[in-house]
Amino acid sequence: MSVVTKYVLFGIDDNTLQAGARRVEEEFKRELKNAGLDDEIKVVETGSMGIIQKGVVILVEPDDIYYTEVTIDDVKEIVNEHLLKGRPVQRLKFDGKVDKSVVSFRESAQEIKKQNRVVLSNSGVIDPENIEEYIAVNGYEALAKAVTEKKPEDIVEEIKESGLRGRGGAGFPTGLKWSFTAPLDKKPKYLVCNADEGEPGTFKDRLIMEGDPHKLIEGMAIAAYAIGAEKGYIYIRGEYKLSIERTEKAIEDARKYGILGENIFGSGFDFDIEIKIGAGAYVCGEETALLNSLEGGRGNPRVKPPFPGQVGLWDQPTVVNNVETLANVPSIILNGHDWYREMGTEDSKGTKVYTILGHVNNPGLIEVEMGTTLRDIIYKYAGGVKGNFKCALVGGAAGAFIGKEMLDVKMDYDHLGKYKAVLGSGAILVMNQTACIVDMLKNTLAFFKHESCGKCTPCRIGNVHLYNMLDDITKAKGKEEYINNMLTLAESMQQSSLCALGQSAYLVIESATRYFEDEILEHIERKVCPQNVCEMK
Repeated sequence: MSVVTKYVLFGIDDNTLQAGARRVEEEFKRELKNAGLDDEIKVVETGSMGIIQKGVVILVEPDDIYYTEVTIDDVKEIVNEHLLKGRPVQRLKFDGKVDKSVVSFRESAQEIKKQNRVVLSNSGVIDPENIEEYIAVNGYEALAKAVTEKKPEDIVEEIKESGLRGRGGAGFPTGLKWSFTAPLDKKPKYLVCNADEGEPGTFKDRLIMEGDPHKLIEGMAIAAYAIGAEKGYIYIRGEYKLSIERTEKAIEDARKYGILGENIFGSGFDFDIEIKIGAGAYVCGEETALLNSLEGGRGNPRVKPPFPGQVGLWDQPTVVNNVETLANVPSIILNGHDWYREMGTEDSKGTKVYTILGHVNNPGLIEVEMGTTLRDIIYKYAGGVKGNFKCALVGGAAGAFIGKEMLDVKMDYDHLGKYKAVLGSGAILVMNQTACIVDMLKNTLAFFKHESCGKCTPCRIGNVHLYNMLDDITKAKGKEEYINNMLTLAESMQQSSLCALGQSAYLVIESATRYFEDEILEHIERKVCPQNVCEMK
C-alpha cells in the first residue's frame, strides 16, 4: 500500500488562474504519473498562499519550499530534480527578497508561515472546495458550540468583549452593532455580508472567499443566530467568478451536511444563505446603497437615520458586515474573547488582513496583529521597497498618504486616526521616488468622479471640480490657489456628502498636500513634473 510522502499545493486564485495555474497543475499530474509517483505525491488545490504578482505559485510540503513563476516547461524539472532526487530547483524558488539595508529578517517565505493568522488560518492550507477538509481543522465546531451551548445574547456579549471592530473601513464595534438588532421583535431579520470590493488595489475579501469560504459561512451562521435572523445574503461583485463558484459550492455542501437549513445541529435554529451578484458599482460598498441594490433598486445611499439595524432590507431589521469581519467570528466563539484580546492594541484588538502592492519586492496578502508598524509590514512581509521609499497610500483610494516620517506608525484605528489616516479597505500601495503624487491624486479623483452615484450635489459636482483642477495641474495650467481651493472644497464635501464616497476625497487630498506640497507647487509654478510622469502640456 502506497503512503503519501509529499504534497504539491497549488495556490489557486483569480491571479494564478490567469497565469495558467490549471494547465500547470494538469501537467504536474501527468509527470507524476509518468514517474510512478502519483500514489506517493499528491497534487492539492488551496486558496491564495499570500504571494501575488508572481505567476503560478506552488508549495511542496513537508519540504516547505515555495516555487513561483512556474510554467508548463518547468514541471518536468521540478518532478525529476526535486521530487525524485531531492534537489530543489533554485532558479524557481521564492527567495523572499528583503531590503537588508533597512532591517534584517528571515526570508519572506518563512514570514508567511510565521504570521499570526486568524482569518487566513486555512488559506493556502486546505482545499477550499472540500467541506471535509474544513471540518478536519475544527470547522463548524464554533457554530455547533454557539447554537447548542449558548444563548443568542451570550454570543453578542462574547463579540462585544472580544473588541472586534468592523473590517470594512469604518471600524464600528461589531458586537455593539449586533446589539441594536438582536432585541427587536420585528420579523423577519436579515444578515447581509458585504463582499462588494470595488476600490482599486483592494481584494482581500476576494482572496478570503477563494481560500476559505466555509469560514465565512460559519461566521454568518453564528451572527445570524446571535441577532435572530433566518436568512442571509452575500452581496458579491460579479467579477469575482472564482469566489462566487467556491462560495456557492460551500453553501451547497453545508446544506447537504445539515449545517445550513432547518434545525441546525438539532438546536431548532433555521438559517440559509443566498448569493446576490452585484453589477460593479463602487458605491454599493456603502451598506444602504447595497441594500437598495439587493432590493432591485438603483444603488444609491439612503439618508440615515434610520439605520439598517432597525430599518434595513425591505424595511426589516438588518445587520450588514463585511467578509473579513464575519470570518473572525468562528475563532472568537471557539477560543473565547480573552484569547482574541491578547492580539492587537488596547483599542484595536485582533488581526488585520492587508493587500500590499506597488514598488515592493514581494507584493502579497498578509494577516498580522493590529498595531504592527507600517515599517514592519513593508520591510518584513513585503521584502522592502524597490528603490527609495517615498510614501504609501494606506486604506485604498479612499485612504490617505503616509510619508516616510510615519513609517513607524502603528497600523490600527486609533494611532492612524491621530494622523488623519485610516485602515480603510486594508490596501497598502507603496510608492518609491518614481511615483508622482499629482498623477496619483488625479487618478484617484478620476475614480471618485466616475463612481459617484450622483444622488447628492456635493459629491456629484465636487469630485468633478477636484478632478478638473488636478487635470489642469498635470497640463501646466494649474494655479497656486488650487491647493487651498481643493482643500476647502474637499472639506466641504466631507461635511455635507451623503455617504463615504463624497466624504473620502478630503483624506487623500489633505495628506498629499501635507507631505508633498512642494512637489505639487513644482507642477504649478515651474510647470514641471519632477518624475516626468505628467504630460505638462
